[in-house]
Amino acid sequence: MVFDLDGTLIDSRADLANSTNDMLVSYGAEALPPAQITSFVGEGARLLVSRALDAARLPQTLLDEAVGRYLEIYSGRLLEQTRLYDGVDEVIAGAIASGASLGVITNKPQAPTDRLLHAFGLAPHFQWVIGGDTAFGRKPDPAPLNWMMNEAGYAPARTLFVGDSTVDADTARGAGTYFCLAEYGFGQSHGLTALTPDEFRAATARDIAPAIDLVRATARSARAEP
Repeated sequence: MVFDLDGTLIDSRADLANSTNDMLVSYGAEALPPAQITSFVGEGARLLVSRALDAARLPQTLLDEAVGRYLEIYSGRLLEQTRLYDGVDEVIAGAIASGASLGVITNKPQAPTDRLLHAFGLAPHFQWVIGGDTAFGRKPDPAPLNWMMNEAGYAPARTLFVGDSTVDADTARGAGTYFCLAEYGFGQSHGLTALTPDEFRAATARDIAPAIDLVRATARSARAEP
């Protein structure tokens, strides 16, 4: 079972938006509405900053410097308002009790990802954590998910990927795994395509649990077939 981070395990909208606006204001621009900045999230820090510069009518020639400035600011704000979604602890505990191996794949850089997982006490539960600035590259490239399945010894038909965006759906589809859409998250602003009949929706984090049960039941049924 593999999770996205922002918008799936944690609600980080406020800290992401405030950090982005601090960066923009430092260049003399006006702050952007938080909802607009939220729509820029999901494909890594560099694209977030690039979109913010465009929206604030600042030149892309600032991009490299602005990314560094944003990451420095965000490092200081990382845990100001970010919180776990209600029910995440229960879902993780249930997945562990069922014998699942757990991982995280996110487009957030590795360092803040690790800090967040440790801060919320989640790090010990995940055997693999892959950030967006690693050698695997970023989602929707399925390479990190394929690697994780290989390391865990699980086939795509026994793997569930949970995320809140089109990027996450495309990652799962590219790897051939099951997918559960975290509808309570904030990643659907990029325009998620319709789900297929064997994909799942979770209105709350607790609603991920039935998807886990169905994938386990399907896997058991497939193994029982002659």
